Amino acid sequence: MAKIENGRQSVDTRSIRTISSSHIDDESSLGSDSEINGFTSERQTDKYGFIGGAQQYSEESAQDVPTEVLRQREVKWLDMLSHWDKWMIKRFDKVRLRCQKGIPPALRGRAWLYLSGGKVKREQNQGKFQELDSQPGDPKWLDVIEKDLHRQFPFHEMFVARGGHGQQDLFRVLKAYTLYRPEEGYCQAQAPIAAVLLMHMPAEDAFWGLVQICEKYLPGYYSPGLEAIQLDGEILFALLRRVCPLAFRHLEKHKIDPILYMTEWFMCAFSRTLPWASVLRVWDMFLCDGVKIIFRVGLVLLKCMLGTREKLKTCQGQYETMELLRAIEPRYMQEGFLVREILEVPVTARDVEREHHSQLKRWKKKHGELNFKSPPRMHGARIIMLSDPPRRQDLQQNPTIVLEVPQPTPQLKKGKEEKKSKKKKSMKKSQPIDEIPNPYPLPGDPVPPPPSEPPAPPPTSSLMPETVPQTETLPPHHQQQQLAPPPDDLPPAKESPHATPEHKYLLCPTLN
Repeated sequence: MAKIENGRQSVDTRSIRTISSSHIDDESSLGSDSEINGFTSERQTDKYGFIGGAQQYSEESAQDVPTEVLRQREVKWLDMLSHWDKWMIKRFDKVRLRCQKGIPPALRGRAWLYLSGGKVKREQNQGKFQELDSQPGDPKWLDVIEKDLHRQFPFHEMFVARGGHGQQDLFRVLKAYTLYRPEEGYCQAQAPIAAVLLMHMPAEDAFWGLVQICEKYLPGYYSPGLEAIQLDGEILFALLRRVCPLAFRHLEKHKIDPILYMTEWFMCAFSRTLPWASVLRVWDMFLCDGVKIIFRVGLVLLKCMLGTREKLKTCQGQYETMELLRAIEPRYMQEGFLVREILEVPVTARDVEREHHSQLKRWKKKHGELNFKSPPRMHGARIIMLSDPPRRQDLQQNPTIVLEVPQPTPQLKKGKEEKKSKKKKSMKKSQPIDEIPNPYPLPGDPVPPPPSEPPAPPPTSSLMPETVPQTETLPPHHQQQQLAPPPDDLPPAKESPHATPEHKYLLCPTLN
């Protein structure tokens, strides 16, 4: 299975596909029978849905965002999703920054679908998933898929029950992909990818998200021979020379091939390696900026575990080094520390592509042409969207809950006169109505300006004195004139609320 090539231990390409899964199977099978069979409803789950296991939430591994900040982010993300194409083209740097801060949990599934291009893919292939789901599938893949179902996140409430809805949806998604890409079939590392997507979206959306990850973000990773993952292993090793020469020399000295420690990291997008809070943050950035985020995470872990001479003293050989990389210290995987380190790694998409061309030339010299030619890799959501520009209807957000509104009962036909009267009434109603000020303003409401003095009404009755400007003088007979008292049957007069000490007048009810 292993052989020495050019002074470094390498792995036979024919067995890589099973090697990458054997480590997954061994770890996943722990707790897959006894713990699941003993599961009871009294066991509490964390906020991510885990009932136990290494990926369960803990205060040491995660950062809690204040509720007020979370609500503000949700409002911003809702605005972005409503105008997705404009944000991606004109303000992608802002989208990237908000992905780095973390997508709000309530909108993470929808944001992932938009970032990956799965939303556009689904709209352009209406009914395709239902068509694939209705087909029986290839028996050789169905047996393998069924054996892997209980191994995917056995401590998560969605997949804890054998034959439950989570495992059923996972089976549907993986079977549909084998029918969608029969030349690739099924690879066991696809199951964790599909399971993570199913935790955040329905089965159809998870299927198109899986298609985008397999074809755009990580093309060739799950094809027979896994040549793409071997090439990326060499790219990671070459980038490590720049980022951490000490770790590079140690791995080169002990002839440790990258495929031995980075296969599960890259093929599962770290979904089985990191605490769950860190997994979500890494996926937020990965679906936004592409595979360079996966490279950065790998470089950070290698640098933290092998980047000092004190740590290298504890792993003097190949076995000790491999054991060290299989048991990464929790403090290096903590959400806040890991995200900060990822953003500081000086590796860009251009660096990855440049190294990819160099390693591809070396590969052709040693092994000849690639057996499986995968489509070109796309680095991030913006490149994916520009390669396949969406239509306006492709980005429309369909409601997740549809309410059936009862239709109004049909009314009898009415005459022309009634219709005309209705039109007149509607025209009268359409006139603007003055807004009535709130008599009980809240403490935070602005104080309304004081009302202006209304113009004096013209004298319509002997009970109302004539208003005269102050500059004019009244004739003597007007100065001596007194108002007659109102009749006994009239209510008492009211004083105007807008009256001033200089000028007051009486308001009397209109006589019939």
